[in-house]
Amino acid sequence: MTATDAPAALTGAGRRPIFPDHHTWPVTIGFEDVYLAPFRRRDIGAWSKLREGNRAWLDPWEATSPDGVSPTDAREMLAGFRREARAGRMVPWLIRDGRSEGRPVVGQCTLNNVTYGSARFATIGYWIGQEWAGRGIVPVAVALATDYAMKVMALHRVEICVRPENAASLRVVEKLGFRYEGIRPRYIHIAGAWRDHKVFALDASEVGPGLVDRVIGGRR
Repeated sequence: MTATDAPAALTGAGRRPIFPDHHTWPVTIGFEDVYLAPFRRRDIGAWSKLREGNRAWLDPWEATSPDGVSPTDAREMLAGFRREARAGRMVPWLIRDGRSEGRPVVGQCTLNNVTYGSARFATIGYWIGQEWAGRGIVPVAVALATDYAMKVMALHRVEICVRPENAASLRVVEKLGFRYEGIRPRYIHIAGAWRDHKVFALDASEVGPGLVDRVIGGRR
């Protein structure tokens, strides 16, 4: 990550992230040593290597196409991300670990389906490489994304949908206090079939000072 990619204000232990006054893309945000940074062309190699090395780890939870069409390659996907981000319908961040040399790409956290008008909501999707799982990175990333969605983008609701079998993702939403709303049967095509998902959500009245505060509080 270059100097121009760095957040406007970095944070230390026990401090809160400082967000911009309004949403513009691209934007990088961070708390302690976890950064959410834009997916740029120069990141394609690192992203592809991470995905390939974690295929067995990620495939059980990967969205697939019911018509069998192969996914686009990384460059086409990046072009799609940029188009959706510029249109305000998506905020596609890479997760970078600031504790490791070079702040490597370790996963992805994306605000999807951003809707304004009378609804003002978004969904969050995330994944992390197996080597970095269990280090508390994903809860910080999801907390940052949620706080940004509500504090900067002025969204009212953030939703996360998780397969009932995905114990690691369930721990993330439970740790951050997302409210369980129920099951959506056969909701998303995952790993070759339509899969049930548990739905978790928070709205602006439920987050208080923000989810990063919950991460801090959970460490005390």
